[in-house]
Amino acid sequence: MSNIPEIEMHDGYKIPAIGFGTVFLNGRRGSMEIENAIKNGYRHLDSAIRYRNEGAVGQAIRESDVDREEIFVTSKLRGGLYDYDTAIESIEESLFRTGLEYIDLFLLHWPNPKQDQYVEAWKALIQAQKNGYVRSIGVSNFEPEHIDRLVEETGVKPVVNQIECHPHFIQEKVRKYNYDNGIITEAWSPLSRARTVLDDKYLQQLAESKGKDIGQIILRWHYQHGVVPLPRSSNDDRQKGNLNIFDFELSEEEMTQIDGLDRPDGRIDNQDPNEYEEF
Repeated sequence: MSNIPEIEMHDGYKIPAIGFGTVFLNGRRGSMEIENAIKNGYRHLDSAIRYRNEGAVGQAIRESDVDREEIFVTSKLRGGLYDYDTAIESIEESLFRTGLEYIDLFLLHWPNPKQDQYVEAWKALIQAQKNGYVRSIGVSNFEPEHIDRLVEETGVKPVVNQIECHPHFIQEKVRKYNYDNGIITEAWSPLSRARTVLDDKYLQQLAESKGKDIGQIILRWHYQHGVVPLPRSSNDDRQKGNLNIFDFELSEEEMTQIDGLDRPDGRIDNQDPNEYEEF
């Protein structure tokens, strides 16, 4: 049994407090690495149509010795598939690729505001939920105004908003909006893809004082902010280590110090949801 805490979403389903990112894990090799993550205790697998690895995720689940009901699977609808009928068919194809009877959480990957089809795609996710294809529905990389529009036009609020979030880009405004509206924040690239943040002297000192590594400090920072981080690693020791964050705490002062590492230019690839378009 996994000892990862769970967080209840506003639709009544529960989501593990830390997940395993699967981007770049493809084919047989990727499936084996995902299966190893399950073996190491992960119960939350984050995939996407764009990652081209939903089949690898499904295969890993089938080859693991963990019951399907214990594993929380996420996928995401890519922006080029936001036409209503295309979206429904694409979700069906996700089920076929994974070999699963349902997917726990399906997200809109990006708002693509210039394309202006995200409300149509959201209506497709609502229908897919009614069809039993997915249990919960949410969004990824959405700004508050995008979510407001979804709710205004459909009356249905996302359970999750998955965003870029790490100590160099803490997303305080979006996190607060999510919290105030009962939406869980997930963090992609929670360790900033190891760019510079792992070289920070304060984090190095803090890690030494806690008997942890910097990655564990950052993941604990996410957890204490109520954020669900989605780290990815193919390394066995790192996979295990990234789960070892529930036996210590950061003080309020330490949390504030890490918050202070935020940078105006902190985005990894300058992917502004108001400008970036995914197809």
